[in-house]
Amino acid sequence: MKPLILIGSCPSRCRAGESAHDSLLCRTRPLGLRALVAGELFPGGISGDRTDCIGSKAPSEHVDPEELIRGFLLEEDQPFQSSSGFGQPELIVHDNPKFYIQVLFWLDGTTDIHQHEFSGAFHVMTGSSIHSCFEFRDVKPVTAHFQTGNLKLLRTQLLETGSTVPIISGRNCIHSLFHLDSPSVSVVIRTHSYPGTGPQFTYLPPHLAIDPVQNDALTIRRKQLLDMLERTGDGAYTELVLEMIAALDLERGFFVLQNCITHLRQLGTWEDVWETFVQKHGALATPVGPTLEEIMRRDGIAAMRSSVEAAEHRFFLALLLNVQGREKILEIITQRHGGDPLATILTWAEELTVVTDDGVWMLDAQFPGELGVAEENQGELFLAALAHGLNGGRQLLGQLKKVSREDRDALRYAIAKSSWRPLLKGA
Repeated sequence: MKPLILIGSCPSRCRAGESAHDSLLCRTRPLGLRALVAGELFPGGISGDRTDCIGSKAPSEHVDPEELIRGFLLEEDQPFQSSSGFGQPELIVHDNPKFYIQVLFWLDGTTDIHQHEFSGAFHVMTGSSIHSCFEFRDVKPVTAHFQTGNLKLLRTQLLETGSTVPIISGRNCIHSLFHLDSPSVSVVIRTHSYPGTGPQFTYLPPHLAIDPVQNDALTIRRKQLLDMLERTGDGAYTELVLEMIAALDLERGFFVLQNCITHLRQLGTWEDVWETFVQKHGALATPVGPTLEEIMRRDGIAAMRSSVEAAEHRFFLALLLNVQGREKILEIITQRHGGDPLATILTWAEELTVVTDDGVWMLDAQFPGELGVAEENQGELFLAALAHGLNGGRQLLGQLKKVSREDRDALRYAIAKSSWRPLLKGA
């Protein structure tokens, strides 16, 4: 079986004067059709290791996204478009009974960790992304649409413009993407589906897999009703959630907890609700707690991404979101920038420090207001505390030498409970 080369040379009929839309199809459609007719896209994925062998006519080199956008907006002859919410937006530029070609634009897009019920490959046409691959071990189905297990990171790679990556249906290709540039544009050639390799689980690290297509309309409406009670400040909110958690099964109870955890913490009643969930489900509740904590951490980083514009700062957020472990983060920073990765991180930290009405912030770490430090000195002291933590507490720098051990501990705690924690040596 010959390996699929997604992108290749352009047939002689596609030459000067072609539109961006025709140019894209010229570089992908014939190859995709030949591959599929030959049976080279199959449930096990793409044979061989040659998807990165991009020919001289790759879309990243020969398709102008602006012309593609103009053609899609102005030309009436377009393939049928799906109602998918994937992409910002998704354009279907070719449809065939056996496969189709998508162009996906991404602005703030960070994909969930997910698997596919189709095979194919994607090509980075513009921009760059952090691509992470995982495996899900020790799987224990709770229902057909809800499973527990252990999600482990296998590898993380930086995908630059021109990169091509295979997509394999099923659990052999669990991955996520964090798009560094805005916009980023990907070309995807894929089968429609392959029955038997679903559901297309979304993975919630470190321990859960859920089926995002499974629509429990009753739970959706209940969450919406709880959202309304939250916004109106209803005093019975916690009592109602407690009664629900005491009655619901594990799957529905988890979705209610996920929906309510932030507000319950603001009310100071989260521990009571969590205790009720544990009493209801016993050992089955064990994977849920760490997963809820990780959801909140990841949601916080993803939210920060929308307010961060510089490509290098978005790259840094991508590492905090997707890469497990200080040493791996430092390795990738060195790979991209060279030099001392800790010095690079401190430069980013200084650039990301902002003063608001609530005080001084370094990403989601807030300077402890109780220290009584003048606002104009807080940023420098916070950076010195971060440098102290990055270096394992070996050296007191700058203003940090002048503060008490108690105040240093307060600064370290403020950093350690934030997104900076994975970078602290010995954390």
